[in-house]
Amino acid sequence: MTQIIVLPHVELCPEGAVIEASVGQSICDVLLDNDIDIEHACEKSCACTTCHVVIREGFNSLDAAEEIEEDLLDKAWGLEPTSRLSCQALVTGTPLVIEIPKYTINMAKEGKR
Repeated sequence: MTQIIVLPHVELCPEGAVIEASVGQSICDVLLDNDIDIEHACEKSCACTTCHVVIREGFNSLDAAEEIEEDLLDKAWGLEPTSRLSCQALVTGTPLVIEIPKYTINMAKEGKR
């Protein structure tokens, strides 16, 4: 099991969290399995940016993002060099510290198809 520290998020995880994850699980699934209701408008199919997270520690342990993820991340609010789509980033054996950005862009929900 790998430890993931989730930094406090005002709505989704006000106190922050320390959770255990299995190697190979997506960060999005780990969060959802631990009652951290991160948006995932495309149902984890790498077609939106609503599950965007910033990896504060452990970024280099993750496999590199594929081109489609990189292209989508360019549209994410609050993009940083260590940003990932949590539906695409798979947990390795290295502990992670993640931050869920304050805002997300959900074009379908906001009527901007």
